[in-house]
Amino acid sequence: MREFIYQGVKTGQISFPLGGIGAGAIGLAGNGRFIDWEIYNRPNKGSVNGFTHFAVKVEQDGEVVDARVLNGDLTTPYQGELNGPTFNSFGWGPRREYMTGLLHFDSVDFRGEYPIAELTFHDETFPGNVMMRAFNPLIPLNDRDSSIPAAFFEHHITNSTDQPLTYTLAGVLSNPLPANNVNQVSRESWGQILHLTSNDVAPDTVEYGDLTLATDAVLDRDTTVSWQQYWFRGAWFDSLEVYWKDLNTPGGFVNRTYPVEEAGARNEGLLAVSFTLQPGETRAIRWVIAWNFPLCENYWSPHAVTTDDGRKPTWKNYYATQWEDSTASAHYALENWDRLYAETALYRDALFRSTLPAAALDAVSANVSILKSPTSLRLEDGTFYGWEGCHPTAGCCEGSCTHVWNYAQALPFLFPALERSMRDADYTYNLRPDGGMTFRIQLPLGAPRWNFRPCADGQFGGVLKVYRDWKISGDSDWLAALWPAVKQSIDFAWAPDNVDLWDPEKTGVLWGRQHHTLDMELFGPNSWLTSMYLGALKAGAEMAEHLGDDATAAEYREIFARGKSWADEHLFNGEYYIQQIDLGDKAIVEQFAQDEQVLQGRSTMDAYWDAE
Repeated sequence: MREFIYQGVKTGQISFPLGGIGAGAIGLAGNGRFIDWEIYNRPNKGSVNGFTHFAVKVEQDGEVVDARVLNGDLTTPYQGELNGPTFNSFGWGPRREYMTGLLHFDSVDFRGEYPIAELTFHDETFPGNVMMRAFNPLIPLNDRDSSIPAAFFEHHITNSTDQPLTYTLAGVLSNPLPANNVNQVSRESWGQILHLTSNDVAPDTVEYGDLTLATDAVLDRDTTVSWQQYWFRGAWFDSLEVYWKDLNTPGGFVNRTYPVEEAGARNEGLLAVSFTLQPGETRAIRWVIAWNFPLCENYWSPHAVTTDDGRKPTWKNYYATQWEDSTASAHYALENWDRLYAETALYRDALFRSTLPAAALDAVSANVSILKSPTSLRLEDGTFYGWEGCHPTAGCCEGSCTHVWNYAQALPFLFPALERSMRDADYTYNLRPDGGMTFRIQLPLGAPRWNFRPCADGQFGGVLKVYRDWKISGDSDWLAALWPAVKQSIDFAWAPDNVDLWDPEKTGVLWGRQHHTLDMELFGPNSWLTSMYLGALKAGAEMAEHLGDDATAAEYREIFARGKSWADEHLFNGEYYIQQIDLGDKAIVEQFAQDEQVLQGRSTMDAYWDAE
């Protein structure tokens, strides 16, 4: 569809996340660069990983006729980032890692139909046509294959001239780990790999990890693979200059090694695939960039629990329980590529070939990418956990916040098992003995509950989500196991221990103090939160009836009927529903003045009462 091809300045703000659910991602920029390296279990906006890139070389009769980086022009502005590192911030221009001064393509057409991007590189002087397809599997109902910590790339090169030409595709991957870098190249039965590790990071730390660049092109008899374990090590721009000389030299790359104890940090390595194309012939070369940073910690909370030795406890990523290291996930990606791509394309085509308006398709498809962003985590047992969003280098607002995740509708329909895992965690770790529920799960799982009042929309929204997830899955055993906790959370509305006095008389209307998603409280009857309460009662009645709890079903229906009738009579003004409250009645707030627990950090009276 033409609507989803971005050109020129419209490519300037693209960061297309390539990574698995809860696995982190690498951002693919609109001009083909790699940005936003968010593979280290936290957000990392604006980051680069050394000189990581793809490049192409063309030879004819033993001479190099063209060599360039597989990027398009850098779009404006050119001043540099406001918060960039020293010598790379505002006023210093583009970062050296962008390689803007090296020969590249004039322009790029970026077709973005998430989860698949197709970049067509244009330059009248280049002897051939180049298209790069990039994706990470997004396969509804298959959350394991949709959680692979890897970015998939396929370059399609066509010889558009009337002479045979030899093309070389080079993939460069920088080692981001601390010194000393260990870059190793090996030939496996399934492909050629460049594996990046460090010899000075303990496996029980969150800094421990590895990366892999792999290609299966080596399995083809008419290809030649060359490599460099390390770029040249020198000062200033020496490494980039020597690499550029090597790329522009006829033939394959000559390997370069260093003793590990001298390797230091920030070492690039590369793999290169060479092949000859006859006029009009096309060749596709596949690559995978995979990563594995297995351990996470609660880096965001100053009150996070610690171990006896003062360290923060760690937990494993789900993906680390499925793939031992980045080489294992790269292997899995290449060996299962055809199926993974076909099933991902099936999802894309079902969405983008629909009759939905382009604006709706853009909104729906782009927001699904949040599942592949650092907003989303998967805990060791596979449980899905989400932030409310992300700051540039940290998650924002922890805990799979119940009222915020009320808004999300992609996960329960695309990956219902993951959505149900959120319900399981919520009722396991957030439910208090009195039936009230905190709304932010603390990590690691099992840490003390967050000490804040229940939120009405999160608590009743949880009931509605259980109902929805049961209807989607049809899993009555799952519902039965969760039902005692769900029932207790509904009954909390009138429980004697509910100091917020939601509905002590079982009227079906919320009367008391009601915390909600706008990080404040409503007082007294209002249609918004009462409607969620009524929905929870109606859903609860149906679930209770299905499970044979007829007495509870009858009680919930009676309360629902009373509340609905009252709300229609008192909260509907003939055009729309309203909140019923006398803003001059100080007593509405005073009855809760003994509880000073407010997010604004002030007293209840200071937060909610002003004589003016």
